[in-house]
Amino acid sequence: MTAPCNIAAALPRLAAERPDQPAIRCPGRRGAGGGLTAYDVVLDYRALDARSDAIAAGLTRHGIGRGMRTVVMVRPSPEFFLLMFALFKAGAVPVLVDPGIDRGALKQCLDEAQAEAFIGIPLAHVARLALGWAKAARRLVTVGTRWGWGGTTLARIEREGAGSGPQLADTAPDDVAAILFTSGSTGVPKGVVYRHRHFVAQIDMMREAFGIEPGGVDLPTFPPFALFDPALGLTSVIPDMDPTRPARANPERLHDAIGRFGVSQLFGSPALMRVLAEHGRPLPTLRRVTSAGAPVPPDVVEKIRTLLADEAQFWTPYGATECLPVAVIEGRELQGTRVATESGAGTCVGRPVPPNEVRIIAVDDAPIADWSGARVLAPGEVGEITVAGPTATDSYFNRDAATRAAKIGERLDGGGERVVHRMGDVGYFDEQGRLWFCGRKTQRVEAADGPLYTEQVEPVFNVHPQVRRTALVGVGTPGRSGRCCASSWPMACRPSRSSGSKRSCA
Repeated sequence: MTAPCNIAAALPRLAAERPDQPAIRCPGRRGAGGGLTAYDVVLDYRALDARSDAIAAGLTRHGIGRGMRTVVMVRPSPEFFLLMFALFKAGAVPVLVDPGIDRGALKQCLDEAQAEAFIGIPLAHVARLALGWAKAARRLVTVGTRWGWGGTTLARIEREGAGSGPQLADTAPDDVAAILFTSGSTGVPKGVVYRHRHFVAQIDMMREAFGIEPGGVDLPTFPPFALFDPALGLTSVIPDMDPTRPARANPERLHDAIGRFGVSQLFGSPALMRVLAEHGRPLPTLRRVTSAGAPVPPDVVEKIRTLLADEAQFWTPYGATECLPVAVIEGRELQGTRVATESGAGTCVGRPVPPNEVRIIAVDDAPIADWSGARVLAPGEVGEITVAGPTATDSYFNRDAATRAAKIGERLDGGGERVVHRMGDVGYFDEQGRLWFCGRKTQRVEAADGPLYTEQVEPVFNVHPQVRRTALVGVGTPGRSGRCCASSWPMACRPSRSSGSKRSCA
């Protein structure tokens, strides 16, 4: 009998192999005097497996089961991880939306998802009622105290499911596992349809790409990424910070958790990396640091490298919600490309992660239905980045036009078909087979002498001592104007209100 394709399938095995190893740690906060103001909460692998089984059984009894789209609005906590693995075990489809996005966009995402169940903290339920979120949801669960909105509580669901034994739906690779909405930072937020095979492939690819072995201790500052930790046999330490505002994280609290629990690896956005870099305190226990979500500024890479031990690795994977990881580069190699980046080459994002096939095609703003309609470019030519591989998702939920614009069907020589994802980014391959990121396709400027790309123009001006930040903006009729903000500096730059005497292009 074939085992279910499910990210939660790793839990029973790990519970048997390493039952007493902590899977999730939620550190108590330290007060001004150094003492704890709240106690640590620890879930070992035995408890994570058993309690998520109980919750999965309880959810099924309350009608939240196979294929049901379920909004999850729970803060990073042990309950969040118990709940997510329980939903996977039950075969339900969690719907995750970045809580930091615009309120109107958040409502739009929830309306598009057409969720039939809503699980959230009390504040999320208050917002649901006040703002009209997820009106189609009829099954309600509160993580915490339930007030007057009906439904039940997570605590009750767990009690009712206790003693039901192992739970794991017989999910197939192509079954929908989750709907993860993009952040909206580069366009309208869209619900990415994740199938169970996508999650399982991500686990395998990250294990191989970064050399991850069970037993490590991770501090993941982006909650969805932390879901991979238990499947990889790691201990996940939940950071004391607001994950929607990484630039405001308290570095002392992060260092406290790193020191107390012997954290050996850390995942964070470039904004969080800058917080740690500017804090300047060494990070001697870390053996692996990973930063994704945007290009990491060269000065941050250089500073973080000085804070790490010599043998530590600093990885900056390239990818997106629709496909991750795509390519990866280690900090030492990235540092070696800084001069090229500041000279207009773009940002090097490394080599494709096997078995991804990354190809550059001619820039085209129209949908491409079949791969035969795409023109593959030679190394050195800038075009649109595409990727085909086991983690490349194949659709957006309830957005057919967006799916047609971002996906290309490809017939394989040996028979069968696959989906090629258009990253929406432009870039090129160099002679060494490394991928260079040049910016977003929609943010290019069509000048009289040809297209200009943000990541090839802005870094050139960012190194000027009187410029804090630049933005490439077209001026005039596209394709006819030879002027743009960056190319006409300093006339198109103005003093920035937030940067004192430094100039800011906008």
